[in-house]
Amino acid sequence: MTRLHLLAGASALACFAGSAQAVEIDYWQYIYDTRVEAMDQLIAAFEEANPDITVNQVTFPYADYQTRIVAANMAGQGPDVMQLFYGWADKFIEGGLIQPLPEDVFPPEQIEEEFFPIVSAMSRDGQYYGLPTAVRSLALFWNKDLFAEAGIEGPPETLDELVEIGQQLTQTNDAGNFEVVGMTLDMAGQDHQWWREVLVRQMGGEPYSEDYSEVTYDDEAGTEALQFYTDLATVHGIGTPGFMDEGQAAFRAGRAAMTIDGTFRLGSFSSIEDFEWGVAELPANAEGVQSNYASYFANAIGSGAEGEEYDAAVKFLEYISSEEAMAVWLDVVGELPARRAAAMTDENMADPIYGPFLAALPYAHTTLFVDEAAQRQVAIDMTNRVLLEGQSPEDSIAEAAEEEQEIIDDARD
Repeated sequence: MTRLHLLAGASALACFAGSAQAVEIDYWQYIYDTRVEAMDQLIAAFEEANPDITVNQVTFPYADYQTRIVAANMAGQGPDVMQLFYGWADKFIEGGLIQPLPEDVFPPEQIEEEFFPIVSAMSRDGQYYGLPTAVRSLALFWNKDLFAEAGIEGPPETLDELVEIGQQLTQTNDAGNFEVVGMTLDMAGQDHQWWREVLVRQMGGEPYSEDYSEVTYDDEAGTEALQFYTDLATVHGIGTPGFMDEGQAAFRAGRAAMTIDGTFRLGSFSSIEDFEWGVAELPANAEGVQSNYASYFANAIGSGAEGEEYDAAVKFLEYISSEEAMAVWLDVVGELPARRAAAMTDENMADPIYGPFLAALPYAHTTLFVDEAAQRQVAIDMTNRVLLEGQSPEDSIAEAAEEEQEIIDDARD
């Protein structure tokens, strides 16, 4: 995004001009280089159009982020505007960390008309508690150089092709250790989403009840999905958990032919210079059934914001959820605009990078987590019991379902 673009965006912000008295607000998000860079640009444009408002961006490591917000809120020093994963919404609302958006500025019916439907995960009893700048889905990243060296023309379109191509592209040394994995296996990354909302559905099941209050993956379909995933390591030998610590690290190093990841990875993958990579929709099953997982980080107003700080926070949130802000975010971070009109343009749909992610949004599902970290850990433990302890997928699924149901029930009590 050039300076001229930012100035043009700033001129469009005239309607957000504030009062004559200077006011200062804090915006918090976790540390991720491209996201911080994008927000710096947005803050600069906003402050130029609103010279009476100063926005301080404060960042923390992802692992400490939620703890910092809770501690700051207890001390009466919480952020005026903050970023939060949609799956944290219940915890943040019940913990009194965020407050509802003013309906005169953010009418619910207008939100539902202009944003992708997944934004409704930030609504409780008809009130919205946050809005995203961007949304994201999953896709298959593939190393074009490794495919070309093996004489493979393009990425797999089905799960069977994924296995076949993964086997062809896997490389091991004389000791049998992986030099290149055909496919990364990273349940702590995005694979738990792939298993939960994609593979389970492609095997004919449903991971949860419609309102996500009941775990339903402890059946034949869920077991088959886990069997398929763990077989990638134990039967087909195309990858192993923990290879180079993270799947995205292995792909960046050119030592993974394929990896499943989200749009948020585009910014960091854009710096890869050693090989050419591409993006494809997630492979369908043999019958052509496709599925995907969509998610987002929302921006919300802190519960402690009031008076002039509250008014400034509302103006800032209004801007960072505008089409102008979404264009900056797409350019810098690579995440898709949360407003349908800004996202589903002919140019974006035809883009070889953005297109596959956008194509997945109509058939994507958004898991209504009650505790994303805990529910993710259940999936990690479930897989490890099969891969590391030799437990059967059926028994491990049953154990995982019981553990996750308890997490859901405890959160809803």
